[in-house]
Amino acid sequence: MIEATYFEDLELGDVECTPAMTLTEAHAALYRGLINEPTDSSDTVPELLALCLITGLGWRFPRPPLAVLAFMSAEWKMRRPLRVHDTVYGRARVTLKRSMREAGVVAQEHDVIDQNGEVVQSGRFTFLVAKRSARAAAAGPTG
Repeated sequence: MIEATYFEDLELGDVECTPAMTLTEAHAALYRGLINEPTDSSDTVPELLALCLITGLGWRFPRPPLAVLAFMSAEWKMRRPLRVHDTVYGRARVTLKRSMREAGVVAQEHDVIDQNGEVVQSGRFTFLVAKRSARAAAAGPTG
């Protein structure tokens, strides 16, 4: 059984960071090949590549992944371009937690941070997250 993080497990202000990753020419070339994006320079990194990598690295948080029922919204801002050989990591912070009957709304602020500690991309994701209590109620009595 895959473990999950439920609404009840989260607290406002909770912060988690991903491991760091150095962006390479191979990352940029593979991404460009997948989306068929031309290149102006071999040292530039496609804007959304860091977001994709940080999202994947989020599976390496110490806590199991969120029990997301629905992805409700996303906002994302590019603050400065990234280059090959930049090292980035992601930081997520719970900024909103609103309980509903069988689930809850959770908003997280996400930052992509470079090797100098500078936030180079940032945004907010809002999810509908399952409650553990609703899962147990749906399973019914055990005998």
